[in-house]
Amino acid sequence: MSQPLRFRNAQGELVDLAQVPATRFKNELAAMFEQAAIGRPVAITKHDTPKAVLISYEEFRALMASRSPSLGDLEAEFDALLEGMQSPASRKAMAQAYEAEPAAIGRAAVKAATPKRAAARSRKRSGKRPG
Repeated sequence: MSQPLRFRNAQGELVDLAQVPATRFKNELAAMFEQAAIGRPVAITKHDTPKAVLISYEEFRALMASRSPSLGDLEAEFDALLEGMQSPASRKAMAQAYEAEPAAIGRAAVKAATPKRAAARSRKRSGKRPG
């Protein structure tokens, strides 16, 4: 028989899936339905190869919700990001960025793009201290 299949349910628990051949599935559909309905997924196999999984409606809803955030979720995330940008420190930084000379913006961009090790080597060669 093939290796056991595992499934992470909506609660994050790793559970083994019961494997049932399609012919047995036809005869035992009611029992498998009940098992899936209580949160115990059932893998349906054909010739020892998984072909489908029977899961509860709650599991299905949780899977669908995790794949596509709702508009409300995205709106809340946007509002939180916008609120963070409204802090006094953020406003000051944005004002400085808008008022900065092009050369200062260029230096800041180079500094941000330079890996820390390379910057440390550069400081060491020039004799400058970090700060």
